[in-house]
This record gives sequence, structure tokens and C-alpha cells, in this order.
Amino acid sequence: MFRRMFSRSLYRLQNLSGSRGLSLHNQSISSDYAGLAAFQPLLHNRPYATTPPPAAFASSLNQTELAKFAAIADSWWDAEGPFKPLHVMNPTRLAFLRSTLCRHFGKDPFSPRPFEGLKFVDVGCGGGILSEPLARMGASVTGIDALEKNIKIARLHADLDPVASSIEYRCTTAESLVEEQMAFDAVIALEVIEHVADPAEFCKSLSSLTVSNGATVISTINRSMRAYATAIVAAEYILHWLPKGTHQWSSFLTPEELVLILQRASISVKEMAGFVYDPLTGQWSLTDDIGVNFIAFGIKTANNSSV
Repeated sequence: MFRRMFSRSLYRLQNLSGSRGLSLHNQSISSDYAGLAAFQPLLHNRPYATTPPPAAFASSLNQTELAKFAAIADSWWDAEGPFKPLHVMNPTRLAFLRSTLCRHFGKDPFSPRPFEGLKFVDVGCGGGILSEPLARMGASVTGIDALEKNIKIARLHADLDPVASSIEYRCTTAESLVEEQMAFDAVIALEVIEHVADPAEFCKSLSSLTVSNGATVISTINRSMRAYATAIVAAEYILHWLPKGTHQWSSFLTPEELVLILQRASISVKEMAGFVYDPLTGQWSLTDDIGVNFIAFGIKTANNSSV
């Protein structure tokens, strides 16, 4: 049912555009999702893509969501605790980042430090489980989080590793970094946008932090019935992988919604991939199926700065 609704929505988009530009991670795109390729040319032609944003950036913080994560902050580095799903997913997230960012920046993906010379910001870094491997891969990493408790935990853990200790952790928001006129080669916000109060304003801030022709990467959960069944009912209430109430289905974004929001913020989405969990191996892998967990890689357009 959902796929039929999704396909009809994409068909309406496709009717407004005759060419294609967005690819899924696997170039052999399945017919169910091939319509996603219609997003890019459509978005380039939308009038709101060049509409200047407000001078001031509204806060995207959601105090209720912050309180949820403050309650479990001590468990960030417990691989069997409430953040176990992120620990298990991390290698797959990093594989996507290595692939897309190395290709975009002309780096060697087989190098042990492929991100040498690049500045990254990990928005909503939590305890630093993504920031640390990015730093080990050579990036100059700034990790930011709105919770002071998360930042303290991230700093303490990073101090155990000479390479990770180079990470600059700050208790702040993306909007505050925009006001400081900070800029990064890559802006990364994984599993964050579904917890903010205003996704559109949040994406504007991410865009403003991204240098011209830099990269913005966002991962989240699709607002599909399958995602409700797996990411909420199964993960929170049956398997107890996550504390109950971690996610609100109404806060999820569909892939087409995320693409539109990013385009309004001058981020041109170039590639998407899904994450699929294999209960037999206990591992995640990349897939063209973006029906539940998915990740989007976009480029900051040079001629439509949102700053």
C-alpha cells in the first residue's frame, strides 16, 4: 500500500520534469524507487530554491527530545545499552560516508586516513561514536551537541585516544555556529533531524555551515508504515533495542520531503541509500530499499548560498 502511494507521489513529481539526476547508492536502481531520480531536475526548477532565507535563524531545539537523551546520556559508550543500534549501524554509516565523501573530494577511499585535510562537523554528536572514527580517518572534526552531559562524556572518551583527543567538542547548536560564521567541508547530521523542532530551519543551518560545493549528509527514518512497525513497535516495544518513546512516527520525514527541504536550503541531493538489518548476522548493510532507515548525500550549490 505504502509503495503504491509513494510511487504515485513520485509519478506526480516526474510529470513536472523530463530529466533525471538523483541516484541511489547502488546504480542498479530497482523499479520501485527509480522515480526518485526525478527529484533533482524538479527541485532545480522550483521557485522557492532561490528564495532568500530570513536573516536570523530560529532555534530547531526540541526540549522534549533533549530530555529523552539526557536521561540515557551515561550509556553512550555501552555497546549493549540503549545506543546499541547506533553502535551496530556505525560501520555501515561510515562505509557510506567514506564512499560518497571520497568520491566527491577526490580522495582515496582505500587510504587509512582518506579525510586528511578536510574539516567536518558532526551535528548532534552525542557521546562521539561517529566523531571518533571520522577523526581516525584523518578529518579535522568538530562535534556539537545541545546537551552538556553528552559533550562531557564525548570529551572523556576521546581523551583515551591520542587521535580522537584532537576533536573539538562544543556544547552548542548548528544555529549558533552559523552566527559565528563557521564553515566546514562536510556537515554531517545522522539520526538527528527526526528529533528537532523544525526540520526546515535545521537544514538551513546545516547549509549555512557547508562551504560552497561542500557536502551535507543526513540520515533519518522514513515516515512509512513499515518504519512504524520496525523502528517503533519492534525496536522499542518488542525487542527493547531502544527506550519506549525514543521515536515519534509523526516526526519522521519521507525521502521526497527531505529532498525538498534540502533543496530549499540550497543543498542538491545526489545520492541516497537505505540501511537494512539482517537478524541472522546481527549486521546492517547498504541497500536501495529506503523504506525504513535511509541516508542522503548532498552538495551545497555554489550559486544559491543560504547564508
